[in-house]
Amino acid sequence: MSPHVTAGVRDLIQKKSNDPSLSTEELMNRQAAATPHSTPGLRDRIGSRRRVAIPGRLTWRDATGTLRFASVVTRDVSDSDAFVECQMPASIPLYRLVHFQVERTAQDRSDLPPVLRRGKLLSAIYRVGPYVSATGTPQGYAIRLLAEPALAAQASESEPPHIAVAN
Repeated sequence: MSPHVTAGVRDLIQKKSNDPSLSTEELMNRQAAATPHSTPGLRDRIGSRRRVAIPGRLTWRDATGTLRFASVVTRDVSDSDAFVECQMPASIPLYRLVHFQVERTAQDRSDLPPVLRRGKLLSAIYRVGPYVSATGTPQGYAIRLLAEPALAAQASESEPPHIAVAN
């Protein structure tokens, strides 16, 4: 019997479980497992996510200043962030600033947020996905799209005109 559990709490737990033969620790573990938990630190998403698979590219500089890049495919996107999966193993540190660019062939898609249609966008890695045991590198990355609110609002209000260019 745990010295930290008062007799009143133990009796209440035993009444709820209808099994007086269980130890106090077992009763508390069962009660805790049956109680729904909420994590106080988690917030609701900033924007609504859309599941789209769009090819793109991440570019960044590593610790030595060497320019690196990785081909990625988006798993889901919103106006303020995206989750991308790398096609080849790439190790990008948490909180690294990267440039995210959707491939030109996909920039005209209607399900793409307007902020991603403009080209290269400064972003930050804010979550690293689960690691793949075969390669030892993350499966994907959550990136925060660092677009200025005024520019993002302008992009959503008016699309840039399509201009024909002659040679």
